[in-house]
Order: sequence, then C-alpha cells, then structure tokens
Amino acid sequence: MQNLSLCVGRPSSGLNPHEPVLVSSPRPQLSDSKHVLIEVDRFGFSTNNITYQALGEAPHFRYFEFNPPPTAGNVSPVTHGLIPVWGFGTIVESTHPEVSVGERVYGYFSPARYLLVPVSDANKHNFYVPRPHLPADRRPYNTIRRCATDPQYDPSPLAEDLTMLYRPLFWTAYWCEDWFNASSYRGATAFLITSASSKTAFCLAYLLKKRRAASGKTIRIVGLTSTRNVAFTTGLGLYDELFEYGSFESAAPLQSQGDKWIYIDVAGNEGINDRIRKHFAPQKNVVAGVQLGLTNLSPSAPSAATTHFSTNTSLVDARNAEPTGTLKLEQFFMPEWLAIRQKQLTVEQIANVQAQAWKDLMTEGESWVKIEQIYGGPAVVQAYRSIAQNGTDAGTGMILSLWDRPELGRENIRSRI
Repeated sequence: MQNLSLCVGRPSSGLNPHEPVLVSSPRPQLSDSKHVLIEVDRFGFSTNNITYQALGEAPHFRYFEFNPPPTAGNVSPVTHGLIPVWGFGTIVESTHPEVSVGERVYGYFSPARYLLVPVSDANKHNFYVPRPHLPADRRPYNTIRRCATDPQYDPSPLAEDLTMLYRPLFWTAYWCEDWFNASSYRGATAFLITSASSKTAFCLAYLLKKRRAASGKTIRIVGLTSTRNVAFTTGLGLYDELFEYGSFESAAPLQSQGDKWIYIDVAGNEGINDRIRKHFAPQKNVVAGVQLGLTNLSPSAPSAATTHFSTNTSLVDARNAEPTGTLKLEQFFMPEWLAIRQKQLTVEQIANVQAQAWKDLMTEGESWVKIEQIYGGPAVVQAYRSIAQNGTDAGTGMILSLWDRPELGRENIRSRI
C-alpha cells in the first residue's frame, strides 16, 4: 500500500499556498530500533491548520519541522512542508519493546496515510517523539497518547471526532483563561473576543462563563463576528453580547467608561485590530491585548514571518497593570504557560482538573457543531483549497482522511455516513 501525503508550499518557496500537492510515496519501512509506524485513520482540520502553513517557517513556531515531507518529483523538504494535524491512528509496525502493534493512539500527526516516528520515554499513558531540534516547550506536541490508558479517551466514534476538533483548541483556551485567572484577570471587568464563532474563541467564552458562575466574578463576555456567523454564534449562548465587525464602533456597551477591557485577538486581522485601537484609545481602558489562535491569518501572510512572542508570565506585575491608550498585543503560547503551571501544580492535580474540564465540555458542547467527514486524497485536496480560500462554516467540524471509502471496512477505521 502506497503512502499519500498532503504537502503545501513553504512560504519561502513562493509557491501558491492555496494549491496543496498530494504526494504518493512508498509506505515507510522500519529500519531502526525504537520506531513505530502509525496508520493515520483521520484527522481534524480547520482554518487553524491553514494558519500553520503561514507560520511554518516562522522562528518561534516552526510547524514544518515536526515531520518532513517525502521527496518525490518537484516536492522536497526544501520546497514543501507537512501541516501538523491532530488525529487518531493505529500502530501497524513497531520496533520499540514497550509499544505494541494494534495500539490506538492520538497525537500531532501529519496529513498522510502513514507516519513513521522515533519513540522515546514510553510510559503507561504516552510515548514521545524526540525532536531535539525544537524547543523543549514543544513537548506537549511531541506527546502521543495511548488511548487505552488515556483518561480523556472515549472510544465512541462521535467522541473521537469531537476530540480531534476540540481537544487542541480547547486546551489553548483553557490554559489561557487559567493564565488570566492567575492574575485576577488583571483587574478587567470585560472581555472582547474577535472571531467569536471560532472554536478557540467560543471555548474561551465558555470557560470564562463557567468561571464566572463558579466564583461570582463580575465579567462581561463580548464577541465580535462576521455577519454570516451571527446566527450560529448567538445560538451558542456563550456571549453576553455579540456585535458584527461592521458596526461595533457604534455599540453603546463598548463605549462604557466604567469597564476595564481585555481584548482577545483570535482573528489575527490587523485591520480589525487598528479599529479596536482607535475605538478604545480615547478611553484608555484596555488592560491587555492578547493574540490567541490567529484563525484568520491567511496562508503566507506578510505578518507570519515577523511574529514573535512576548507572553507575559510576570503575573505580579500584570496584576497591577494600568490600562493604556496604546493597545500592544501579547501572544499567548500554551506550552510556555503550562511549563510554569507544571512547577506550581502536581501531575495529579493537572490531570484531575483537565479530566473534569474535558468531561464537562463533552457533555455541554456536544451539540455546538455538526460533523462533516471527507475521505480520499482528491476530496481532501479540494477541502484544503476551499478552507484556505473561504474558511469553514462555523457550525461545521471537518474530519478528513486520506483513505478512500472502499477501505473503510477495516476494523480500525470508523465509518459514519
């Protein structure tokens, strides 16, 4: 069986990022010890993955350095990259004594049929892909979960789909809210969140709302979205107020002199950011501005190559921060904050809070989106083009697979039509 990989042009190559290449290559062979071959059944895909192309070569992100693309025809690691995806798969070959053939796994894979990776630090719950060329804080992305012992794993097909769609974005939102909560929300009384229909944004709104209900905090949760997504986002019931991008300047709640705001830029749209700056500048009541997710950053966007992190981990200083008229955007990167929390909390404490948070999400968020499944290489290529050019429907969660329908009868691939 041949491998298939969905490759995209590196920004430095000058290739059209909207034109992915489907590369056929031999199935990888295990020639070294302590390697596994993963058959990638399916993976979640959204505009967030398209952003990875734009940031694939950015110094702090380096998304194209997780797994190299095959060399075939005009495709090579110099010209193309593999966009990381979160997905489920099965171990079909193993030369690692502690990892068995047949194990179901979840992790940060490539959009391919097969993925060959080295293994280190195998334990009961996980094993790790050693990538010494990447910073140490990438460890969460190098972690492959062993489903049989993963406390968050539910083998039902719907739960697997929801895991691929929500798990990475939800934990980004979860630890971002935790980061803010550690500084008592920096004294803010209101959050303004762009791209309010995106999963990262509405998961953050969901977590803020839960914290408010549990703690009695006085926090207003306000979303900004496009006209086409107003109905969907309103139906979620997660925002106190929702405004369209075209008219938010005239919204009376945003002109209140009494609130101190935290602005969350999930859209990554500099035009919107400039309008926000102008709107709030006279009032000087913005406590912080944070970039989170960058869902609308287009492939090979000019800003991608100059993106740098300035995540504020000095929480004592942040707690006493004064609002200013100049909106300077920090960037939240989950591994950096999680590394700090891992020094403050035990492994068991982190596991327990995450288990409860995930259980709540699976119960309360099951109906937020409908699942759309796309199988086969040509259909996946078309889906990529469509998402890159037009984005995704906010109410749809996309699950892709490079396996064709006739092969879905195999036990390890779940077919739900």
